[in-house]
Amino acid sequence: MADHPLTLVLATANAHKVGEIRSILASGDLAVDLRPRPVEVPEVVEDAGTLEGNARLKAVALAEATGRPALADDTGLEVDVLDGAPGVESAYYGGGDHDSEANVARLLRELDGVAPTARTARFRTVVLVRWPDGREVAAEGVLDGVVVDAPRGEHGFGYDPVFAPVDGAGRTLAELAPDEKDALSHRGRALRALADRLGAEAP
Repeated sequence: MADHPLTLVLATANAHKVGEIRSILASGDLAVDLRPRPVEVPEVVEDAGTLEGNARLKAVALAEATGRPALADDTGLEVDVLDGAPGVESAYYGGGDHDSEANVARLLRELDGVAPTARTARFRTVVLVRWPDGREVAAEGVLDGVVVDAPRGEHGFGYDPVFAPVDGAGRTLAELAPDEKDALSHRGRALRALADRLGAEAP
C-alpha cells in the first residue's frame, strides 16, 4: 500500500452513492482520500451506450476539470425476461432523469404477470479511475437475484426495494442493513476489485 493516500475526485454527486463508496473503500486496505465533485462541474451526458463507456465519460470529464484522478461508476439492472433491460438505461427507464419511483413503477409494469421463478436479474456495476494523462484502472461487480413483485424495505435507493439478491435470504437490498448490503452488493464487489488493482497498479 502506498505511504500516502491516493486522492480521487468523485464523479457522482448522488449522496447515496457517495456514502456507499466512502464506506466500502474505508473498510479496505487501500488508503484513499475521496474528494467531492466540484459544484461548478456540470453533469456529464451518459450516452456511451455501455456501463464502462458511461463510467469513462464521467471520469474523463472530472479528471480534465480538476487535474486529478477521478473515480466514476455506472450501474445497470439486467432482467433476463426483458432481454437485459433496463440495463444501461436503468437510470432513465421511467422516462425521467434518475427518477427512482418512475423507474421501479415501469419495471414492475413490464413484469406484471411474470412468474417469480422467471424474474431472474442481476445488477452490474463498472467502476473506473482515470488519470489526467489517460491512464485508467477499471473493475466490475455483478450481483445475481430476482425482481420481487412490490417494493420492500427502507434502506438503499434506486431499484434496491425490488431486488432480492441470491445471498440475501429472500430480503431485498433495501431490507438489508447498510453494512450487509455493502458486503455483498455489486458496487461493493466492484470497488473491492478496483481497490486491489489500484493497490498494485496505481502510480
